[in-house]
Amino acid sequence: MFTNVIRSIFTTNFALAPEESVLIFTDTVRDDEAIAEPDLSRRQRLRDIALLMSEIGRTFTKRVSYVEYPSLSGHGVEPPVELWQAAFGEKAVADLDKAGLLTKILTKTIDSENIEKAASIVKKHADGAVHAVIAIANFSTSHTRFRELLTKECGTRYASMPLFDVSMFEGPMCIDWKELAKRTRAIAKTVSAAETVTVTTPNGTKMTFSKKGRAALPDTGMLTRPGTFSNLPAGEVFFAPVEGSAHGTMVLNWAPTHELASPVTVTVRNGLATEISGTEPYAGVLRQKLDERPENRNIAELGIGTNSRARRPDNILESEKILGTIHIAMGDNSAFGGTVKTPFHQDFVFFKPTVVLSAPDGSTTVLMNNGHMADHPGA
Repeated sequence: MFTNVIRSIFTTNFALAPEESVLIFTDTVRDDEAIAEPDLSRRQRLRDIALLMSEIGRTFTKRVSYVEYPSLSGHGVEPPVELWQAAFGEKAVADLDKAGLLTKILTKTIDSENIEKAASIVKKHADGAVHAVIAIANFSTSHTRFRELLTKECGTRYASMPLFDVSMFEGPMCIDWKELAKRTRAIAKTVSAAETVTVTTPNGTKMTFSKKGRAALPDTGMLTRPGTFSNLPAGEVFFAPVEGSAHGTMVLNWAPTHELASPVTVTVRNGLATEISGTEPYAGVLRQKLDERPENRNIAELGIGTNSRARRPDNILESEKILGTIHIAMGDNSAFGGTVKTPFHQDFVFFKPTVVLSAPDGSTTVLMNNGHMADHPGA
C-alpha cells in the first residue's frame, strides 16, 4: 500500500524528471536522548522509510543521494555542514565558509545584510544544487535558512516530513492532491484579503492577530514548480502575524505528540508568550524552552488545516492539517515572511475554532464556525 504512495511522491507531488537529482535525508536517535518507547519505535522506522524512499526514487532517476545525521536539539535548528554540502554542493559551502557566513547561518546569528551576501553566493552556485529534497528527519528543517536558501535561491523543490509516522501513508497522504490544492488556495485567497484575524475555541482560547502586509500561503503538497515548498502530508493555509500584534490566551490541550493530562495556559501580550501556567509537566518543558532565548516567545504563525483525510490529534505534522482546525506556533518565522530568527519553531493545534476575518474597511467574514468551514470547495 504505502509503496504506491511513495511512488506517487515522485510521480505526482514532484513530477520528477529522469535527469533531475534528489536528496533524501533523515536524522537518527542519539544515545543521550530520553524517548518513550512508542516514539522511539516511530523514529527508528523513519530511517527505514527514508532508505525505502531512496530505493524507490532510483527507479525514477539515477541521481538520488541519501544522508543521515544524529538528530538535532529541536525543530528549526540548522542542519549540519555535511547536509549543506550534499544539497548546495561543496563549492557553495566552501565559499560561504570563506566569507565568514557559514557559522553565522548555522547559529542563527546572521543579520539581514549578510543573509543577502549568503544568498548571492548560493545563487552563483545554483547549478550545483539538488533539484528536489525529501526531508524525512524527525526534527523539522522547514523554518531554516538551509531550506529557504535552497528554495528561494536555487529553485529546489522541498518536501518537509518531520515527525512522520507510517500510518500517514494510509491517511492524509491518500488524498486527491488536485482537490486539496483547490480548497487550500481558495481559503488562502480569502485569508489574504483580511487585515486582522480573531480565533476563539470552546476550551477558552481567544487570540487576535494582525496580518497587515503579510501573505497567507497555501501548503498544497504540489511540488512541480521550481522553488516550491510543502509539508507532506500537506494541507494548510498559514501566515506570519505581524510581530508584536498577537494578543490573548491560548489553552493547550495537546502537546505536539500527546494529549495533556491537564490544560496548559499561555498568556500572550504584544506578540510574545509572557506566561505559561498549569500543573501538567509539559508546562515546565515549554517554559524552559521559551526561557532559552527571548525570540522563542514570538507568536510566529497562524495556520488553518485543509486536509480532509487528516485525523490524528497526537502528531502535529498531521493534526495541524486536519480540516476544521487551526494551529499557532511560537519561535522562528523568518522563512515565511516574518522577521524573527531563532533555532526553535513549535506548533500547537486547536480544535473546533471559530475564525473571524476583518478586512481593512472594517467588514468581517466568518471563515470557520466551531470547526466548520464556510463557503469553500469540499470544506
